[in-house]
Formats: sequence, structure tokens, C-alpha cells
Amino acid sequence: MAELSSNLLMIAFILYLSAIPFFGGAIRQKNISKTEKPLKIWATVAIFLTMTGFAAHLGYFITRWLAAGHAPVSNLFEFITFFGLCTVGAFILIHFLYRTPVLGLAVLPVVLIIIAYAGMFSRDISPLIPPLQTYWLQIHVITVALGQAILAISFAAALIFLVKKVDQTRRNKSNVWLEVVLFLMLSVVGFIVVSVLFNAFHYSAVFQWTNQFGAEESVEYGMPPLIGPNEGQLVKGQFEPFLEAPAIIDAKKLNTVIWSLSTGIILYILTRFIFRKRIGAALKPLTGNINEDLADEISYRSVLIGFPVFTLGALVFGMIWAQIAWSRFWGWDPKEVWALITWLFYAAFLHLRLSKGWHGERSAWLAVIGFAIIMFNLVAVNLVIKGLHSYAGA
Repeated sequence: MAELSSNLLMIAFILYLSAIPFFGGAIRQKNISKTEKPLKIWATVAIFLTMTGFAAHLGYFITRWLAAGHAPVSNLFEFITFFGLCTVGAFILIHFLYRTPVLGLAVLPVVLIIIAYAGMFSRDISPLIPPLQTYWLQIHVITVALGQAILAISFAAALIFLVKKVDQTRRNKSNVWLEVVLFLMLSVVGFIVVSVLFNAFHYSAVFQWTNQFGAEESVEYGMPPLIGPNEGQLVKGQFEPFLEAPAIIDAKKLNTVIWSLSTGIILYILTRFIFRKRIGAALKPLTGNINEDLADEISYRSVLIGFPVFTLGALVFGMIWAQIAWSRFWGWDPKEVWALITWLFYAAFLHLRLSKGWHGERSAWLAVIGFAIIMFNLVAVNLVIKGLHSYAGA
């Protein structure tokens, strides 16, 4: 059953990848004269492939649930793949409401990166530790993933808006920050690249180190150690680290982040060399026929729907689970803090939108920043900062 689950996820990945060029073809059909009925074959094939991929993705989730005996949302691999599933589901719903093919061209690459990113973590099915042995875990995590997926659609629509709106003919703050966003997306791709590369060469380095409680532990690196653990001694491997991390920082995961950013820089330089222009400028022609007001509306409405769902999952259901697992509703754990920061940010987003009239480019930037906070919580907090939720990185 576990093998079937993995195969279904791979099928979903391939189908999502196959749908992208068809969404691109559907955009080009906008050039057809208004007096001639536009051919919809490209868009039809694109959404068919996406929905078939979604069915395979859902099949992965169900079969893994059957294999594990519990909802597969208990570690980073399971949560991230479920996050990708929810993102595609939200996109399909919005596609049938607004019929905007370019949204697929923005959402599906993000989903592919999400699935590939999840694949870098352990796929092993393990018994649940005591704090996870409650159905409130399933309610909490599933609702959080669904809320974040809807907010991811807001990010995709905002990114489309910014690529079209930002002036690429001259250097300004907007196109600089847009490049930063696109660079960070390339850094996630960089993480995937370096993980696959070092896994292919079976690289390994082992340290003995002292944790924050003074106990001796062993940790194995899958990438050359640029950052070593606290009071770490290299017992296997050839490369000594340049720096030593404090005990409260997970040095192995911080090392992974540094490698990812470094590879992202290399990929960005190569991309700029190939296109001979900024990435935002290279993408701009794809948005030539996009209605800016429609992109703005999709971004706003996604936040309007995703925010209350996230509120239920991250705060209300999260507090109930925390009370059951740790006998307190709130403990200022890093994940709890960043969930609160995310909630406060999107609350401010809606306030500025509804009360202050922040529309268009300002609203789009807020949607991008909000999703950046979500990804920081998913990537940096899980991979670097230690806390009660650190089991999720296992």
C-alpha cells in the first residue's frame, strides 16, 4: 500500500507538470479575434490533466492513510504533500469560478516545487508519538493546510498582478523586490537540487555534540557541514565546519538552508545569463492579456476565504490540541508564535484592504509578504528553530 501511495504521488507530479504547457497555450488563445469563437482545447486539456493529477494526489493521500492507520499529516513529508493537494484543490475551484488559465501557469509550478521539496524528507511511516495520538491533530493540521493552501492562491494571483504591473523598463524598488521573491522561489529549487546531488553521491558526515540540556548526541549531515553543531566533534567525514551553531539552533537544518540559498544564487545567475534580463521581465509577456482587476479580486477573495479557515486550524483547533497534548493552550513555542504572527498579518491585510482602501499593487505586495511568512514558518522555523513541533522535521 505504501508503494502504491508513492506511485500515485509520482503520477500526480507528472500530470501537473504536463498541464503547465497547456495552460500556456490557453493564454495564447486570447489573441484570437472577438468575432471568432475561441478554441478552448488547450484550457480543456490543461484542466483535465490537473484534475486527473488531483485525483492521483488524493489517491496517494487515501492509500497512505490506509497504510499508516492514521491521517498522513504527522511529519514534514506528509504535511507538505497534503499542503500541495489542498493548493491544487483550491486552484481547481477558483479556475471554474474565474476561468483564468494564467493562474494555473502560476500555481502549478509552485505545487511542483512543494511536492519536490517534500520528497527531500523521510517518507517512512512511523508510529505516532504520544502528543500526536489524538484526532484533534488531524483536525488541526488538515485545517491549517487547507487555510494556507487558499492563501497560496492569493499569493499566485498577486504574483501575476505584480509581474504585469511592475515597470521593468527601469530600476525601482518594486522590480527589485519582485526579483527577490523570484530568487527565493529558485532557492527552494536549489534545496531540491543539492539534496538530490548529495544523495546521489551518498554523502554523509557524523558529529558528536552537546545539546542545550548538556546531553551528548549524534547527528548525521547529508551535505558538507558549513555550520557545525554546538561543541561538535567530527567523527565521520572529511570537511570541518567553518562555524559552530549555538545549542538552541538546529545546525544540520541551518546548514541545509545555507546550501539552498547558495544554490539559489547560482541558479539565479544562470537564469539571468540565459534570458539576458531580470526574471520578472522575462515573465512579463505571459501576462499581456491579463485583467489586472480580476487578478486583484482573486487575490483578495482568496484571503477573505483562507483567513477564517486558517484561524480555525492554527489558533482555535491548535489551542485545543495543545491543551490535550501538553496541558496548556499556549506556550510561546516558535511554531505557535509564527502562527500568531501569520494571523495578525492577514488580519492587518483585511483591515487595510477594507478600511484604508489598499487595492492593486499595495494589496498584492501584502499577499506576497503574507505567503512569505507562511513559507518562513514552514521552512525556516521547521528546519532551523527547535521547539515542541520539531518532531515534524523528522
